[in-house]
Amino acid sequence: MKDDKGSAGGGPGMTRGRRKTRAVRYGEVGVGGTHRVSIQSMSTFPASERDGALAQIRALAAAGCEIVRVAVRDAVDADSLQWICGESPIPVVADIHFDHRLAIASIRSGAAGIRINPGNIGSPDRVRAVVDAAGGAGIPVRIGVNSGSLERDLREKYAADPAGALAESALRHMVMIEQTGFRDMVFSLKSADPAETVEANRIFARSNDYPLHVGVTEAGPPLSGTARSVVALTLLLSDGIGDTVRVS
Repeated sequence: MKDDKGSAGGGPGMTRGRRKTRAVRYGEVGVGGTHRVSIQSMSTFPASERDGALAQIRALAAAGCEIVRVAVRDAVDADSLQWICGESPIPVVADIHFDHRLAIASIRSGAAGIRINPGNIGSPDRVRAVVDAAGGAGIPVRIGVNSGSLERDLREKYAADPAGALAESALRHMVMIEQTGFRDMVFSLKSADPAETVEANRIFARSNDYPLHVGVTEAGPPLSGTARSVVALTLLLSDGIGDTVRVS
């Protein structure tokens, strides 16, 4: 999984001046290392709405999307994911909340990656079960931390230091998962506030070499949402921070 071969040079999204990170792979798409910055999006259909999800994925791929995230909310979604993964023209990441068993089922269904928030998955044992399954399948796990689901003990800190609280949450999860021996992680630290998002990613990026998925969460309607995302992405990418991007 630590393949860091890929495009390099001076074109858009290339690695000149970028923060040096380890590399992971979502199917044929490399993230981190010397791979160019990739573009992600998300289906608005859950996996069980197979035809709608696949049509949307194909349209996204035609528009230049390279990785797509699909929500897996229950066992029906997890079962449907196998068909979607087989038909999708781009790698599919399963988006999991609360139930670690759905992450494991999605891995068995052929997901190219898993997205979890350890803060709502539950105990460290459940998180370990997910990363053990991902390690066995040779796929990466994105650790998604956002302002709406911080751990209880960090919520008070968030009021005074929102960026620091987001970074601390991500670093805490990083240490916990590293203790399992798993290293194929991508991190995302997101707030609806572009300034908070930028500062949290800057703090996190100073202390490790994990690739970062960057964007603003719950950015809002198309015009204001695009503007907020552009502010955050411009500042982070100009700092050399960010290995894959998504506009909410």
